Amino acid sequence: MDERVAEAAERQAPPGRRGTNRWRRRATALLLAALPALGSTLPAAAPATAAPASPTAAQSTTAQSAAHRATTQAAAGRTAATTAAAALQGTGSRSARVSVNEVTPAVPAAGDTLTLSGTVTNTSGSTLSHLEIAPRIGPTLGSRSAIEQAGRRQGYLSGADGTEVSGGHRVKLSGLAPGITRSFALKIPVSDLHLGADGVYQLGVSLTGQTRTRPYPQVLGIGRTFVPWHKKNTASRTRITYLWPLISKPHVTARTQSDEQQTPVFRDESLAKELAPGGRLQEMLELGKDLDVTWVIDPDLLASVDMMAGRYRVLKPGGTPDDTVAGKGQEYAQHWLDELQRAVRGKDVVTLPFADPDLASLAHRGTTVRGALGSLSHATTLARNTVETVLHVKANTDFAWPYEGAVDTSVVDVATSAGAHNVIARSDSVRDPGLSYSPTAARPIGSGTTALVADARLSTAFEGDLSRAGASSLAVQQFLAQSLALADQAPSRTRSIVVAPQRMPSVSQAQAMAAGVKALSDSSWAGTADLTDAAEATPDPRAQRRMPAPSSYPASLRRSELPTAAFEQVRKTKEGLDDFKAILDTPERVMPPFSTAIDREVSNAWRDHSGSARDYRDSVEEYLLELRGAVKLIKKSDITLSGREATIPVTVQNNLAQGVDGLVLELRSSRVGLDVGDRKRVKVDGEHTQSLKFDTTAKNNGRAYVYAQLYTEDGEPYGKVMRFQVNVTSITSTVLLVIAGGVLLIVLAGIRMYTQRKRSGPAPDPDAPLEEPDGEDDGDGKDGDAPAEEPDEDRQEKADGTATAGSGEGDDTVRENDNPPATGEKVDR
Repeated sequence: MDERVAEAAERQAPPGRRGTNRWRRRATALLLAALPALGSTLPAAAPATAAPASPTAAQSTTAQSAAHRATTQAAAGRTAATTAAAALQGTGSRSARVSVNEVTPAVPAAGDTLTLSGTVTNTSGSTLSHLEIAPRIGPTLGSRSAIEQAGRRQGYLSGADGTEVSGGHRVKLSGLAPGITRSFALKIPVSDLHLGADGVYQLGVSLTGQTRTRPYPQVLGIGRTFVPWHKKNTASRTRITYLWPLISKPHVTARTQSDEQQTPVFRDESLAKELAPGGRLQEMLELGKDLDVTWVIDPDLLASVDMMAGRYRVLKPGGTPDDTVAGKGQEYAQHWLDELQRAVRGKDVVTLPFADPDLASLAHRGTTVRGALGSLSHATTLARNTVETVLHVKANTDFAWPYEGAVDTSVVDVATSAGAHNVIARSDSVRDPGLSYSPTAARPIGSGTTALVADARLSTAFEGDLSRAGASSLAVQQFLAQSLALADQAPSRTRSIVVAPQRMPSVSQAQAMAAGVKALSDSSWAGTADLTDAAEATPDPRAQRRMPAPSSYPASLRRSELPTAAFEQVRKTKEGLDDFKAILDTPERVMPPFSTAIDREVSNAWRDHSGSARDYRDSVEEYLLELRGAVKLIKKSDITLSGREATIPVTVQNNLAQGVDGLVLELRSSRVGLDVGDRKRVKVDGEHTQSLKFDTTAKNNGRAYVYAQLYTEDGEPYGKVMRFQVNVTSITSTVLLVIAGGVLLIVLAGIRMYTQRKRSGPAPDPDAPLEEPDGEDDGDGKDGDAPAEEPDEDRQEKADGTATAGSGEGDDTVRENDNPPATGEKVDR
């Protein structure tokens, strides 16, 4: 770093004689060092009679000193930033970046002409001149680690970067200003490389030229690649199995439309983009169909694309869960499925459990959660059926592939619980100490289980950013070099090697993978094999057969696992779904969307995406609660019961599109004296309500709370409790006694009246003539004398009788005519 800083400072200085800038730097450093000492002597030179500074003057001096310090610090910061920026610029043999973008052919043979094409970019701060490009052939790289070191090395290293290829292959380039890129192409007969024994050779392309500060020829940059050289055609070629994964993240939600077809709802249109021309999955298909590889497929991807080929909806960004728009990827989905069906015909197809479950997270975080492992066998069965239905091929479900191939004993136990007998691991997880070569991948590990240990270097060869052509070409050549070095470890042995790349390669990574596999299949040291054949290969007796302990699982991978809380949430959703399906008339409309969504909640795709994983789990749980809440009790207001026996109606509402059967409604009173009846079975058609009447009996008056609760048939509460108040107001015994006494008095009065009338004889005829007084009757009644007066008792009896009869008749009439009911109104009798 010090050398780079010095070179940056020297480049910024004006040109002069060699050594002048160095003396200037030393002089400047001495001057800066002397400034503090010079400043400390200045106050001593002041007159002794100077008056002491006033407080105001002292404050001003302090402020000026602070401002000076701030200015000095800011200037120092700018200087440091400038120096750091200068240090980051290329200097010396890193003044230019040389990129070898293409090597043709990737595996040369005797008599071929090797073509190297690439670019040169000026990464320094000054113009590069007198430039020449020249190939350099290095020594044989005798080990796989030496190949790795050569691929990582930066800058020119004399001796390690070999000598210039003879034969006049230099190409001149015009000057390059800072940041300018220029392309080049070199054609070199293989015979001019003077390759000797079989092996891997480092081939470099160096740029020589001059800079303004160093006007003499020097190496300004170098790019490297590898040439695998193998002339022998041996019968014991290494057999390599390359996995070609078709895996994507979860795209389908648990929601469906309420139409007859149950139109699915997608999270977004990202799957359509992957299936479109130039998309990741479209490139994987186009590249893989011409390769001899083993297809490893997540059946959830097939199911999602199959749904997309029909009518589907997409959640509207920023909208509510019910706010969707029509999907537009049908054409891409249908074309991709048609092409995939043709591509896998007659090929080795391996299917993972549905939605590619994270076996390591299950083993480390999920085994303590009830029922967490129960869905693995179902996911395997669903995977087989999905592949056969969509692709019309028979897929192998006997393989488990933990994340990044990292395994331990607990991961193996979980993997085999799903029915798999082969676990794909990686050699950086299962190491083979004491072996100088890479053994055959297959090895028995007990209980009828085979571990297929993939080669770590070959499996990770195409990771990282390969969008630049130079990075892609280097990855391909290094992959070939590593495969040849592996084959040369034990040339007399026929070994079976498995390559398990990243699960979801990018477009540039997939293109590099395809180029490497294609070149490897044309090589003379390796052949191809199916994964099924690799699992049946004869194991190496010296290979490691003991799986690591859980404590050795990589900490970096453990941090990205799904937490235990995620599996608890999944359990809760499963239990809620089980209760919900038990009450439905047609549960098959609800179960598939939800069960597959629950499988997606524990997918490997959520690694390093914990926030998205949590959002997906929440969305599934919220939708299930929304559907469960569509069957509910209608809120009831407080009621009053008049009498000791009455009826309480409670209404159940079903807003689902299908009927509900299997719930029971139970009322419970807060007071012992109020009996609210037995529980009743609930059966409600879709989008209807049902009113259930409960016969109640009250032993006394008063207020009580009644709680209404729905239950499933197995006694689990369903929905929320509804509470309402009941007020019992019945007729008391005292009131009944008073009424009975009044009736008795009326009866007694009637009896007395009847008795008195009977005692007085029949009533006189009102139309009969009055009796004449003895001896004074004149016949016309006009004698002027007043009639005889009735006794007081008789007058009172008549008056009482008339008043009683008239009063009763008048009351009945009033009751009959008072407030007559209106027409059509229901009247309670």
